[in-house]
Amino acid sequence: MSITWTNRKNWIKSAHNTKWCLIGCAIGDFGTIGYFQYTEHSLSTATVMMLAMMNGLITSVLLEMFILIKNKFSVREAFKTALGMSFISMLAMEAAMNLTDYALTGGAILTWWVIPIALFMGFITPWPYNYWRLEKHGKSCH
Repeated sequence: MSITWTNRKNWIKSAHNTKWCLIGCAIGDFGTIGYFQYTEHSLSTATVMMLAMMNGLITSVLLEMFILIKNKFSVREAFKTALGMSFISMLAMEAAMNLTDYALTGGAILTWWVIPIALFMGFITPWPYNYWRLEKHGKSCH
């Protein structure tokens, strides 16, 4: 099956799915960075960023599961779907957000001007993959 990159309906649906993934990732990621930014600790920047990425993945999966369970999925089905359909997207999103933070601040620092840039990069990076998956397989998270 040939992929067309001009299906407006699928661009909108994949943007909606990417948005929910971004919200989930940002909660865990920024929450972790914020915690360590304002708490005395001896962890390296790399360790804080890895923890932020892990927590971003966890909160994103949990948010996706919540949405799917609300749409009548069983907990098991919701977990499997959240991991299977969007984990690559979440990894790309987390990497983009944290690489942006690192490039602009040296890493693990939240400032008013970095957050929107990191969110934009976190959104734009996996969005084409989410579109492709929807277009090719007809699959999306919600």
